[in-house]
Amino acid sequence: MKNIVIGKKSEIDKRAIIGQKTGRKIKSRKLSIGRKAKIRSNSVIYEGSKIGNNLETGHNVLIREENVIGNNLCIWTNSIIDYRCKIGNNVKIQNNCYVAQFTTIEDDAFLGPGVVIANDRYPVSPSTPKYLKGPVIKKGAKIGANVTLLPGVTIGEYSLIGGGAVVVSDIPPGSVAFGNPAAVKKTIDQLINPYSKKKVYAKILPKLKKILKKK
Repeated sequence: MKNIVIGKKSEIDKRAIIGQKTGRKIKSRKLSIGRKAKIRSNSVIYEGSKIGNNLETGHNVLIREENVIGNNLCIWTNSIIDYRCKIGNNVKIQNNCYVAQFTTIEDDAFLGPGVVIANDRYPVSPSTPKYLKGPVIKKGAKIGANVTLLPGVTIGEYSLIGGGAVVVSDIPPGSVAFGNPAAVKKTIDQLINPYSKKKVYAKILPKLKKILKKK
């Protein structure tokens, strides 16, 4: 199809659907997928998105239209990226995740299994289409299993959100937060591996310090 461009050395299962038509009006119907993609069975990628190199999907993955996605996205089985999201490089999305429309996920972020992202403060309100706003997950942030992120929140750089948390407000960079509602309990530089007795995130602490100095 003339509106579909797929890079060299890509592997696409014959049961995947590439270039699924949308009923929405979009500016461009061109679908671009970079080199060395690996798209597994029953995954569906809609028209009208731009995706970088080394995309890898599990089974039954859905990526909707008007998304801008960087290199090295890994998105595993039964996960969904809804339309008009911005996703950076080296992002990992585990199984059974839902990424709502208008979400931003920056480089090196991680979403654990079952993460649910919301974008609508007032569901089924007549004004809803005007005010949809997904969360912003900043560079290197890690979201634990079964976390719910409510509309419009910002998860700071390199923060860690504990499993099962419900995030209702912004989380500062480098924080460790958990609970319902999620609350900051400590910072990532306080996390010690019980086996090695070393700081868990020692390698990224210099990067975090640079970010904090700029703020």
